[in-house]
Amino acid sequence: MDFKIAKERFEELLIKLRALEYASATIYWDSATGAPKKGAGERAKTLGVLSGEVHNVMTCDDMVQCLKLLDENKDKLDKITYATLNKIKREYDQMAKIPKDEFAQYSELRSLAGQVWEDAKEKSDFTLFEPYLEKIFKYQRKFVEYRGYDGNPYNVLLDDYEPGMNVDILDDFFNSLREKIVPLVKRIKESGKKIRTDFTNRSFNVEKQKEFSKYLLDILGFDFEAGMFKESVHPFTLNLNPYDVRLTSHFTKNILLSGIYGTIHECGHALYEQDIDKDLVGSSVATGVSMGIHESQSRAYENVIGRNINFCGFIYPKLKELFTDKLQDVTLKEFYEGVNEVKPSLIRIEADELTYSLHIMVRYEIEKKLINKEIEVKDLPEIWNKKMNEYLGVSPDNDADGVLQDVHWSDGLIGYFPSYALGNAYASQFVNAMKKDINFNNALKEGNFKAIKDWLTEKIHKYGSTKMPNDILKDVTGEGLNPKCFIEYLKDKYEKIYNLK
Repeated sequence: MDFKIAKERFEELLIKLRALEYASATIYWDSATGAPKKGAGERAKTLGVLSGEVHNVMTCDDMVQCLKLLDENKDKLDKITYATLNKIKREYDQMAKIPKDEFAQYSELRSLAGQVWEDAKEKSDFTLFEPYLEKIFKYQRKFVEYRGYDGNPYNVLLDDYEPGMNVDILDDFFNSLREKIVPLVKRIKESGKKIRTDFTNRSFNVEKQKEFSKYLLDILGFDFEAGMFKESVHPFTLNLNPYDVRLTSHFTKNILLSGIYGTIHECGHALYEQDIDKDLVGSSVATGVSMGIHESQSRAYENVIGRNINFCGFIYPKLKELFTDKLQDVTLKEFYEGVNEVKPSLIRIEADELTYSLHIMVRYEIEKKLINKEIEVKDLPEIWNKKMNEYLGVSPDNDADGVLQDVHWSDGLIGYFPSYALGNAYASQFVNAMKKDINFNNALKEGNFKAIKDWLTEKIHKYGSTKMPNDILKDVTGEGLNPKCFIEYLKDKYEKIYNLK
């Protein structure tokens, strides 16, 4: 096989891979958004077959030869093919060391685990989900051993979602946040200021909540002709390609803010995917580069933008229009302070911006200990409750509000959670850089969200996976990961809200 043939064959294999992944993702979307529960078993078998085929394509002799020849002729590759080669090489290295039959069995397990998790959460019974989670972590430990690792075995999984990330970096990162956040939370608690939040738990019609979410997606720039919006147990975004990006939210009658900010969060993910340079469409790099960078976009929209006083001022008239009888006695100042109340909570996706990272620390420490066999799955409810009480001063009364609240583990997303906290830090750095180029607060006040979206597209979104996370961070902000920027943002914002200055 010569270089020209290798390049052509490589593209043929990638087309097949994308087709298989598209089919698998569509089945996953159906499962999460209303497919019949009784069909879970057959869907799981289908996903197992498709995953096996993905493994076949990724590890076949032709792929091995193509990767070798293209790697030896990197200087002849165009920018997109070069970036694609690096991405596929990374995925090949992850998959080739895992036996095909185990990979297919694991994929089938994950599909079943998702359905069982939903049932277990609904019944608030961890014992239903426990055997599936035990198998998921067992597979992950085996896969880590197959792949090999330096230092802590958990490093392998962290690197899957944020290239270059490891336990040492994260331990320092979380220690830095904890050192500054805990004292600030204590000062807020001692301030004596009471934030009004009673209005957030009134009865809000779910259909009107959905209408408001569609309004939010529209003004923020989500392209409904290149995307879809539905409801699921746990909000998520699925990127099939920049022309087909799907997101969900979840609505609860008596929890207004959960649906609003869940939608804004997922919109940040969706805009990233929709705004990737169209020249990349049809390639393997037409997607976000890492979970940390992806979370920086969702957290920027959810918090730095969505909980800004100027953004609240722009959207509040529409919200009042839909819920006049529920919000008639609530001022804009009360609404703004209500969405920014600092109050340790049980549910991660409903956590306030200040204490959110503590929720991530709970999950990070549990995952790290499970992978290192320092704790057992059967003890998770007890361990979870203990850590929640230690870090946040609250403890759940049931499994649904505790260890079962997140869907991630059922899908095998081990090593994913730290990206949420990294995303917070990246987001503050990106917006800080944005403020040097545009009048950020004025854009929010006037509803000029296009200016913000265009800046993010130009600096981050359009590159897809052609640039590595740290390269994007340094190119946009002039520095690498800097938790100080995030800490200063929080300090400035919450000292003003709670009159601490």
